[in-house]
Amino acid sequence: MRSVFLIVVVVFTIVFSSTAGAQLIVAHRGASYDAPENTLAAFQLAWQQNSDAIEGDFYVTSDQQIVCIHDKSTRRVAPKQPALNVADSTFKQLRQLDVGSWKHDRYSAERVPTLKQVLATVPAGKQIFVEIKCGPEILPIMQPQLAKSGLKADQIVIICFNEAVVTQSRKIMPDYSANWLTSYKQKTQQGEWTPGRDNVLKILERTQATGLGTNGNMNVIDQAFVHAVQDAGHEFHVWTVNDVAAARQFAKLGVFSITTDRPAFIRHAIQSAAVNAR
Repeated sequence: MRSVFLIVVVVFTIVFSSTAGAQLIVAHRGASYDAPENTLAAFQLAWQQNSDAIEGDFYVTSDQQIVCIHDKSTRRVAPKQPALNVADSTFKQLRQLDVGSWKHDRYSAERVPTLKQVLATVPAGKQIFVEIKCGPEILPIMQPQLAKSGLKADQIVIICFNEAVVTQSRKIMPDYSANWLTSYKQKTQQGEWTPGRDNVLKILERTQATGLGTNGNMNVIDQAFVHAVQDAGHEFHVWTVNDVAAARQFAKLGVFSITTDRPAFIRHAIQSAAVNAR
């Protein structure tokens, strides 16, 4: 019986490992479905939920501190408190705000964290996707902080919608991956989605991006698109995917990572589909 049990355990481990390693699961602003986004609580919970990476958003304050917050203003994550413009505020001013209790009272102690604090949460073997929400002015401030974080180069991925930021990142910090981000628009309901595949490939080449980070638009992303990006030498990443069917479809397409607000939930959905397909 013991030998049979061991065989079952080994087989399960092989299956689990192969499916778990297929796509990186990236916790969007931390485990933000359960905890307040872009807080240390959300990032710590993401690691507890076995995320492969966390993703956070970063701005520079008026006193040249890099802080983790998505919006230009604190209005949404600090309701009923003074609404501060991040770029025009000092770190001390921002730290006075409660950015957790909007989610639940138990998070009332959460404050806007710094890049250094977020980097310090990243365990060995895990990654952080650093989304830059401002312009290239952040890079000279960010570079030494990343270098002194103790993280290996392959643990850090810079991501941004701004082409200039991606281009400059590759020039001054070539050891780090840098993904260009995009979403898609239609001028009319039946019109083409833009940017088109050819334009995306041109931008990836122009910026020297290591990867594409695209919103999970299933009207745009198909096998041909994924292969075209990969064949051009770039990784293909999707965000923000909380739907089971979409996550499973993107996994089938062979994307490199899936960013989600619900890392444990989406990982389980992908793994269970892979196991059932065997």
